[in-house]
Amino acid sequence: MEEPGTVYFTGTAGAGKSTLVRAFADWMKSAGYDVTVVNLDPGSETAPDSVDVDIREWVRLTDLMDEYGLGPNGAQVAAADMIALKIFEVKQAVQELKGDYVLIDTPGQIELFAFREASKAIVDALSGDRSVLAFLFDPALARTPSGFVSLLMLSATLEFRFRLPIVNVLAKSDVLTPEQLAEVSGWSDEPGRLYDAVTRDVPTPDVQLSTELFRAIETMGPLGALLPTSAKEGTGLEPFYQSCQRVFGGGEDLEPSHTPGAE
Repeated sequence: MEEPGTVYFTGTAGAGKSTLVRAFADWMKSAGYDVTVVNLDPGSETAPDSVDVDIREWVRLTDLMDEYGLGPNGAQVAAADMIALKIFEVKQAVQELKGDYVLIDTPGQIELFAFREASKAIVDALSGDRSVLAFLFDPALARTPSGFVSLLMLSATLEFRFRLPIVNVLAKSDVLTPEQLAEVSGWSDEPGRLYDAVTRDVPTPDVQLSTELFRAIETMGPLGALLPTSAKEGTGLEPFYQSCQRVFGGGEDLEPSHTPGAE
């Protein structure tokens, strides 16, 4: 059996990771793929029956807070280390389901996921040769030039930390006007437009910093396309699948494990 494709959904708190995971899982199932949804957020409020493998069966944030007298931040740090200790049990549960795709919803606190050494161990354990990071751009931040550059830097940091290919996704694109969406998309398609947007304001320390960050990112290579998606409207999911597939199979389509509607 071919190794499943594994997609880690990452992004800042409120970017819409859990919502996009569910929408993408529904889209893939309707296309005939066998999908395994994994929740790695011990503090998630997602209904347990909406995921197939749930880290809350091993580590739950509220339990850590009660048992050790920790606040939410301290409990998140402790949970990250405990998840690393349980990760091979999680991996076994995932493998037993034998999905074509494994969609992993990562913790909302991206700084914990990005910079804890435990997270590197978790990703190394769950990843195979067919793995990709999906980094969600929150439109509330991405709609400004400085915010867009900040998200690019965070995306590049994740790619550097985990040594996995990354697909940048504009989540909740339906909240932007057509003009705003065109402008934000243009920044990823034509870096010169982003540079012009960053430098159009009167020079300030913030503008100067954004300019230097942009130049640093540009030296690392092409910025890559930003894929607009909307879990609410169900748009952009097929292009997102195609982008992942280009990573997994050089553009060759993954055959579904069954045909939709088949007995």
